[in-house]
Amino acid sequence: MKQKEVAAGFVIYRQTKEGPKFLLLYDRGRAWNLPRGKLGEEEKSFYGALRETQEETGLGRRDLRIKRGFRAYERFSFLRNGKRVSKTVIFYLAETHQKQIHLTKEHEGFGWFPFREARKLLKVYKGREAVLIKANDFIGRLPEPARPSGGPASRQGGPQSA
Repeated sequence: MKQKEVAAGFVIYRQTKEGPKFLLLYDRGRAWNLPRGKLGEEEKSFYGALRETQEETGLGRRDLRIKRGFRAYERFSFLRNGKRVSKTVIFYLAETHQKQIHLTKEHEGFGWFPFREARKLLKVYKGREAVLIKANDFIGRLPEPARPSGGPASRQGGPQSA
């Protein structure tokens, strides 16, 4: 009989001049990962994702701008103590302005990576790579932030042609 396990987490990014940079955590000698963790009994996935993100990064609800309409799933199975475990990880998307995070003992390091680099680091896990691709595509469809009026972008007309 297969055991089922559910976890949740966030794809977290910061907007930079070079485009979005994604937060990846380095799991003790194993691989790069997204903030995520196992849900508690009866815990809703969104609140579990917030709890795990705060536990693993120190980023709380006030630090995150949740992007409504994004949800992605990673599904895989593995053996634990000779039993097959079927795992589903539910990911949400959030933007932050925080550069510094506070790691727990679970992780050795972290980094903010542009999409291509983050994708290479997550390639080990096809499902996680697919989640990152979906998040990056979603970010690309978000409306541009409003620019303050009176700046160069608000001037009427364009370059004069001769």
